[in-house]
Amino acid sequence: MDPLKALADAERKPYWLDSPASPEPRPRLIGDTSADLVVVGGGFTGLWTALLAKERDPEQDVVLLEGRRIGWAASGRNGGFCMATLTHGLSNGLERWPDEIGRLEHLGVANLDEIELTLERYGIDCSFERTGELSVATEPWQLDALNEHLDLISELGLDYVPLDQDQVRAEVNSPTYLGGLWERSGCAMLDPARLAWGLREACVSLGVRVYERSPVRSLDDDGVTISLRTPHGVATGRRVALGTGVFPPLLRRLKHFVVPVYDYALMTEPLTEAQLAEVGWRNRQGVGDGANQFHYYRLTDDNRILWGGYDAVYYNGGLVKPEYDQRDETFVKLAGHFATTFPQLADLRFTHRWGGVIDTCSRFSAFYGQAHAGRLAYAVGYTGMGVGATRFGANVMLDLLSGERTERTGLRMVREKPMPFPPEPVRSGVIQFTRWSIAQADQHQGRRNLWLRALDRMGLGFDS
Repeated sequence: MDPLKALADAERKPYWLDSPASPEPRPRLIGDTSADLVVVGGGFTGLWTALLAKERDPEQDVVLLEGRRIGWAASGRNGGFCMATLTHGLSNGLERWPDEIGRLEHLGVANLDEIELTLERYGIDCSFERTGELSVATEPWQLDALNEHLDLISELGLDYVPLDQDQVRAEVNSPTYLGGLWERSGCAMLDPARLAWGLREACVSLGVRVYERSPVRSLDDDGVTISLRTPHGVATGRRVALGTGVFPPLLRRLKHFVVPVYDYALMTEPLTEAQLAEVGWRNRQGVGDGANQFHYYRLTDDNRILWGGYDAVYYNGGLVKPEYDQRDETFVKLAGHFATTFPQLADLRFTHRWGGVIDTCSRFSAFYGQAHAGRLAYAVGYTGMGVGATRFGANVMLDLLSGERTERTGLRMVREKPMPFPPEPVRSGVIQFTRWSIAQADQHQGRRNLWLRALDRMGLGFDS
């Protein structure tokens, strides 16, 4: 495969959002309004929060404000891996909350079960396939990491199956695979944009007032209610839930804990029956490799391959700009890696290339909190595994706003905050040196240098 030739006709837009199923926008907020709960952000966090709030209490008035279009940012640009994990994987959760890991894993599986039931209840067609995820080793050093927690996995009753080289290649045929681990029920594949659009319609059906193209410019608190000012109106709520991800926060404290990291992906043209037979992939799992700089990939419902990851790019200064959504250096690199993984697909071409920004924190999984005397709650920092975890985060915010202690709010993971990032320009220097160190580890059999080992001891444990 010639990467440049394979990319020649690829459109510079997210595949999921480039769809005739895209709905017309909801109205802007014009004038002033009030509600019991105002949700800020029309990605998965905000959508789940609005929906669950109405399910908990159908009588409460809920307003959702989205600055652009529902699902246009990270929620409509990701790989469509809807995972059970709430902790960015078992290893990350075990390192940070070992005493809670059993509860966290089972809460995550229950959360995924509830997502599946929600899709059935509201008739949301987003190509949901609970196929699981296949973690593959492409270097000998990655095999040990894959099999590190098998005893604990068995004790927790989780549905993982270890695969040797022949077994993993029988699942997905790549000459690069040395072994694998199939988490059979803890991950579903879906179309993330259609999920966002479906959640929007479910919210509207329950009476949520959804306003698109209504960016919140400022927040004012009079001691009783919180007012959110948009260009053409003001929404005032007794309670507010923030689900704004990495974008400039209405709550200043969050800027110390979250940084924007850009992730990139490609989408192929549909595979022919003969091409699909060459690859196998009969069980249609999502796949991720075991490197620190890892790839993630999966089949769509019309048998395209989404291929993403590897480069996680932080632009110095922590800026979020539309032009960062495209990075040809990364697209060429990804196309070359695709050809190495699937040499039997040398003639395949890409139809779409895109990027998007992820809200990353130092512990790699969402954190939660309150402000304004408990009238405002937030959930942020999902670090790329938020398709499923955002529903859990929405429930945490609603628990916090209710003032009731629940199993969720009692978790250390919910009560604790991650370590803040240093201010710029030190922040950029630290992150870029860490990215370089991670790349070096992949080139030296996973051996982590002194800097990465120091971060591990501090509980930061950067691995991507």
